[in-house]
Amino acid sequence: MGCCQCEGIETRFDQDYVAKKLKRYHEKGPKETTQILIDAIKESMSQGMILLDIGSGLGDIQHALLNAGVKNSINCEASTAFISACEEEALRLGNADRITHIKGDFVEVADNIPEVDIVTLDRVICCYHDMPDLVDKSLGKARSLYGIVVPVDKWWVKLGTWAYYNLRFLFQRNPFRVFVHSTEAIEELIISKGFDRIFFDTKGTWQISVYARP
Repeated sequence: MGCCQCEGIETRFDQDYVAKKLKRYHEKGPKETTQILIDAIKESMSQGMILLDIGSGLGDIQHALLNAGVKNSINCEASTAFISACEEEALRLGNADRITHIKGDFVEVADNIPEVDIVTLDRVICCYHDMPDLVDKSLGKARSLYGIVVPVDKWWVKLGTWAYYNLRFLFQRNPFRVFVHSTEAIEELIISKGFDRIFFDTKGTWQISVYARP
C-alpha cells in the first residue's frame, strides 16, 4: 500500500468517521454484505477456529464469529481510530482478551502474523492497489476458509468509483484511493492456491465469496 495510502486511510477513517459508523453499528448491526459474509462463514466453520480479519474496521466479523465459536482472532487494521473502536467494542462485548490487535499495512507486517483457520477481507481488497500481493499473502495465512467482499467488476462500477470516491479524494488532496480489481483475476489467484469456492452472492455493487481448502 505504501506510506501515501496508509496516510490516506488515517485521514479518511478518522475519529469522526468512525464514531458515525459505530453509532450505526449499534443501531442496525453489521452492513448487509458483511452479515452475508458472516453467515456464510458460520455455515462452514468449526468450533475453536482462529480468525484473521484484515482491515476489520469496527470488528463486526470478529465480534460475531467470536460469539459463534471462534476461539481467538487477530485484528490487522491500518486505521488508528478503527482499532480503538474495535478495542472498545470488544471490551463491551466481553471479548477483549480474545482479540490481538496489529496496526499497519498487512502486506508489510504479514511475516509477523501466524497462520490461522479463517481469513476475511471485507471491502479491503478494493482499498489496496497491489491486489496480487495482498491476496497472495493473505491466502498464505488461511488454513481452511477465506472470505472476501469486493466490488462487482463492471465498467459502470469503475466509473462510479472514480467519480464518487477518487475524484473527491483528489480534490481533498487525500492520497487514499479505491480500486475495482478484476474479480476473475482475484478468483484465479485464490483457486491457484488450492481453494474451492463454496459460497457466492451479490448485493448491489458488491459480491461476497467464501472459499475453502478441500
